[in-house]
Amino acid sequence: MYIIVVGAGNIGTPLIEIATEGGNEVVVVERDEDKAEKAAATFDCLVLNDDATVKQTLLEAGADRADAIITTTDKDATNIMVCLLAKELDIPDIVSVVHNPEHMSLYRQIGVNTMENPQRLIAEYLYRAVKRPSIVDYMRVGEHAEVFEIRVDEDAPIAGLTIQDAARENLLDGDTLIVAVERDGDETPITPRGGTTIHGGDLLTVYSGQGATPDVTDVFGHYEDH
Repeated sequence: MYIIVVGAGNIGTPLIEIATEGGNEVVVVERDEDKAEKAAATFDCLVLNDDATVKQTLLEAGADRADAIITTTDKDATNIMVCLLAKELDIPDIVSVVHNPEHMSLYRQIGVNTMENPQRLIAEYLYRAVKRPSIVDYMRVGEHAEVFEIRVDEDAPIAGLTIQDAARENLLDGDTLIVAVERDGDETPITPRGGTTIHGGDLLTVYSGQGATPDVTDVFGHYEDH
């Protein structure tokens, strides 16, 4: 892929690293001279020390053949302007970081794929690690729902039961689905069915419409504060 990355700061730098290591053709646009020089010296890509909110800059970056543009600056106004120009230049995929949630609807109106402020996501992840240590990993879905990974305790209420039996005993409600089961000794995850038995030690991927609340995680043997 041909990818234009706008910004070589805390978010843009690891993105550039991942994109270049993935074998993509990457062009970086960074307004700050020091950051631009550092990116040019570190990564195997073209770096333009210029203003991405100027249409000519994006043309020089190869907007006419770009598959995607990703804006990572710390200013929503800059990101929005770049996205508008990218839309005008018919870049197929436009992705942007959003720092102020109030601006999310504006990005959607433009037709931009967005990612919420990564610093806040990291903060939430760290808070979750302390508040709910039983959760191995998680991802929010909409306002309340979450997909999370959790290890089943040997003495958990669900251990030894099939998914059907767990539902009959009201251990799993209609808003909680076990999506995948990873078990020691199995090379690939198990796609669970009603008759699949949950074992202690299994690593489950779970969808919960109410999120990974203690009421939900208690079923898997993790009795956290309510």
